[in-house]
Amino acid sequence: MIRRRRIASLALGVAGALSIAMFGAAGTVLAQAQAKTDRGKQIGGKFMCMCGCNQVLTQCNHVGCPVSTGMLKELDDAVTRGDSEDLITQNFVQEFGTKVYAEPPKTGLSLLAWVLPSVYLVLGTVLVIFVISRWRTRAHEDLGAVTSGGSTAAISSTELERARQRVARETED
Repeated sequence: MIRRRRIASLALGVAGALSIAMFGAAGTVLAQAQAKTDRGKQIGGKFMCMCGCNQVLTQCNHVGCPVSTGMLKELDDAVTRGDSEDLITQNFVQEFGTKVYAEPPKTGLSLLAWVLPSVYLVLGTVLVIFVISRWRTRAHEDLGAVTSGGSTAAISSTELERARQRVARETED
């Protein structure tokens, strides 16, 4: 009887150890799968869905979209194989072209497209400041010429009075 209890207790201990090992291994596999899924989402967020919806690959909301499904499967396969992000990107660019990028790379001609808006903003601001400063100096020069009786003819008081009367007549209702 005691032997049976020991054997039963030993069997329960072995079964418990096996179940813990199996659940531990399953937990490890789940953790690895979750890590691959997170890595796949992170990499997939850098690509556009090529179905024409103009949405990021991981956020394409078309029900049953055949393009995003295939692209996501290809991405998951590459992540499962352990391919590097650069290799995955190269494969997608070879298959779909550079329009697959959700954000164009900041190299080469694309770098120019990233930099030019800032350059235009700075140049436009400098131009506006220059034009305003020219207007102000010209206004000050004209005001100085009128008050000093320079090259511009001063308006006589009779002409000023005539102008006021004309304005009064034209604005009467």
